[in-house]
Amino acid sequence: MSQLDPHQKALAGLMRDNARRYRLHEVFRDFCELAAVTFSNSVDRIHYEAREARYMQIIKRYERDEIARFPAMVGHLVQSLERGHRDALGELFMSLELGDHWKGQFFTPYEVASLMARLTIGDAAGQVEREGFITVNEPACGAGGMVIAFAEALRDQGVNYHNSMHAIAQDIDATAVHMAYVQLSLLHIPAIVVHGNSLTVTEWDHWATPAHVLGMWDRRLKLRETVAQAAKVAELASSAEPAAPRAPSGEDVRALIVTQRLEKSEQLSLFG
Repeated sequence: MSQLDPHQKALAGLMRDNARRYRLHEVFRDFCELAAVTFSNSVDRIHYEAREARYMQIIKRYERDEIARFPAMVGHLVQSLERGHRDALGELFMSLELGDHWKGQFFTPYEVASLMARLTIGDAAGQVEREGFITVNEPACGAGGMVIAFAEALRDQGVNYHNSMHAIAQDIDATAVHMAYVQLSLLHIPAIVVHGNSLTVTEWDHWATPAHVLGMWDRRLKLRETVAQAAKVAELASSAEPAAPRAPSGEDVRALIVTQRLEKSEQLSLFG
């Protein structure tokens, strides 16, 4: 397990200070969700009202001095991630031994994720040059470590992942989704983090990172999908063989969410 840096240790200390009336895993869970809502509502109008109501529901459980510690926690997380790409929250989760409260959940060490990313990335720089950007699908994202590692590997190939990579990251656990969303947001990785079941291709909620929203990725992804569909129609028209059926995938989830987001954005523009 990676050694915690000073900012992770300070973050753990603040969480323990807020755990005098609550259990530590509750404080960790609430911190991740509060931070996720804060980042989401700074850029994404689609879920604003429901998430603002959720923020108030959580924060009213805490006293004034406890509330003041949450922004300080975010500050230490920011400084930890500024030291380099890593799964700072996953490492903290494991160090605090919180897995028992989430059915024994275990986060892959970042060193392993980094190695896997470098072994599988291939000539991503060449693909970006040909196609404009690449897409990544992580069906069991945990705290986002694999996506972070892939972004780092892409950067090491000389590619700016801020505008050349988009990730769809899914997890069945809500706290893992919030952890991943917070870290991908702070590292400015364009992504949609989905709370859902990858096996049944079910989406209960989704979180678009600031880099996704500000980079206008809904439109970029929709344009690529439209071009790909047109090419597929042309291919089928020239082929005597019917298209083989395939199982739904993370790419289908991404496409569906992007379509829904564009429709809702247009509705919000009409009303205000």
